[in-house]
Amino acid sequence: MNISSYSFILTWLAPQGKLRFPFPTECSQELLNGALQSGEVDIYPQGKEGQAVRVYCDMESDGGGWTVLQRRMNGKTDFYRTWSDYKTGFGNLSEEFWLGNDLLHNLTSVGPVSLRVDLQSGNDTAYAHYANFSVDSEERHYTLTVSGYTGTAGDSMRYHNGRPFSTWDKDVDPLDTHCAKDYKGGWWYRNCYKTNLNGLYGINSNNQGVVWIDWKGKDSSIPFTEMKFRPSRFSPAVQ
Repeated sequence: MNISSYSFILTWLAPQGKLRFPFPTECSQELLNGALQSGEVDIYPQGKEGQAVRVYCDMESDGGGWTVLQRRMNGKTDFYRTWSDYKTGFGNLSEEFWLGNDLLHNLTSVGPVSLRVDLQSGNDTAYAHYANFSVDSEERHYTLTVSGYTGTAGDSMRYHNGRPFSTWDKDVDPLDTHCAKDYKGGWWYRNCYKTNLNGLYGINSNNQGVVWIDWKGKDSSIPFTEMKFRPSRFSPAVQ
């Protein structure tokens, strides 16, 4: 048994009646507190002295403990938004939303974090897991770090590794093509994308839809997407 697994067992064996993490900083701590149902919870990214932040926790996928950062499911929320909107977050946590780049940076910079992306189109499902995931600060344009792919969807995110975030009103690394304007989203565009999960919902033309090229190609808008993260040290086998 490795040290990290042992520490999680000790966490799970906290005295009855006491929460091991009374001020959970993310969803894996909430799971270890005994919350086994997916749903909205308050977390405390800055500890007990900091402000509570409402997030959605996925307690079911691959052992649970995931803090959800993005979901598309019905087209009710507009994702063709400004830099400021993506910075602070928008949408409905129980339906479609973007968590917010500032919070995403804070939560992925405290230690090694892994990313999971779940995709569904009709009865077809696929996932992509990345062992390493982080989003840099606004000063560094929320640059994406992602690597260590496993899964069934294909490694479309690798193309975007090392890219700054851009929106229609702020393209920090302009190319001949303004990707955010042309493909109607906010994303870590390169030239331009292999995945565009914040594109136009339900649009199956002009490459402007919700796309994961290595799974469904560029002219098939995916009806359901969910992006989520948790500490890399978390071990579902301990649950």
